Amino acid sequence: MSLRFSILFACISFALTSCNNSNDSSPYEELLSRPPYANLTDSIRQNSSDPDLYYRRGMLLYKNKNNAPALADLKTAWSLTKKEQYAIGISNILLDNPDSAISFLRDALKMLPQSIPLHINLIQAYADGQKTNEALIICDKVLQQHPDQVAVLMMKSDLLEQNNDTTGSILTLEQAYHFAPFNEDLCYDLAFKFAQSKNPKVLALCDSLLQHDTIEKKAEPWYFKGSYYNNINEKTKALEYFNKAIQSDYSFLDAYMEKGQILYDKKKYAEAIDVFQLALKVSAAYADAYYWLGKCQEALGKKEDARLNYQRAYGLDKSLTEAQEAAERLK
Repeated sequence: MSLRFSILFACISFALTSCNNSNDSSPYEELLSRPPYANLTDSIRQNSSDPDLYYRRGMLLYKNKNNAPALADLKTAWSLTKKEQYAIGISNILLDNPDSAISFLRDALKMLPQSIPLHINLIQAYADGQKTNEALIICDKVLQQHPDQVAVLMMKSDLLEQNNDTTGSILTLEQAYHFAPFNEDLCYDLAFKFAQSKNPKVLALCDSLLQHDTIEKKAEPWYFKGSYYNNINEKTKALEYFNKAIQSDYSFLDAYMEKGQILYDKKKYAEAIDVFQLALKVSAAYADAYYWLGKCQEALGKKEDARLNYQRAYGLDKSLTEAQEAAERLK
């Protein structure tokens, strides 16, 4: 073999080796070579066509908040096999970017048109992208085939509320309640909407919740009853139920606040001050409590104390511009 040929052969071999190394390398190589990924990385090197290995490593990366390499692994798994769980993993990561999630999910659903989890993620992506009407269309599409999908019904209810359709939102939640009467989040959401809309159905629903709550003694059913009576202007009954909510859970801030505001409206400023001070013992950084404490103090002529509490309220929550305005007024 001539020297010239030997040099040429060596150069070609080096080039091929470099190319192969480039294909095998990854910008996350150092991370993937360390525990807890090292064993899976070794397995992938030995069997690079096994999608489940990429999926397992991708989900482990996702669990540890390494989203970029997780997405790369999950996309590799999906490119090898169109499995629902791979598509769900990809879309869960992409939901941080709604447009990217929508694009991927629409393509994935062409491959897996019966996948309810992928439809649910598409609804979420549309909702996150402020595309409420598109999200509602997907909700209705799923519910036509699966009317008992409680998660989709709850999402639809939230979307209708965003569209200012409170009546439709409540009717949809009632449908969900029919299928899952013991779903606590659903029950609380429905009770809250009943109370806010002055619907007496809240009373029977809360009685049912209280009847089945034999262990934890939750405060929420009492609170929802109190809110209902407060909204229909039966203040004495409202106070009774807010007190029961606080007795069930001394840290239930909403009950303190509504109780205190009723007392303020009744011009019982000293009693209201006691309530708001109790709320601040529960949460010393609760801006609304400082604001209402200031209102009570201002009504009693304690202007300097009121001004300081208005300033505290605005300092904790810059959206409380009324507190800032009140503090300026009392200078």
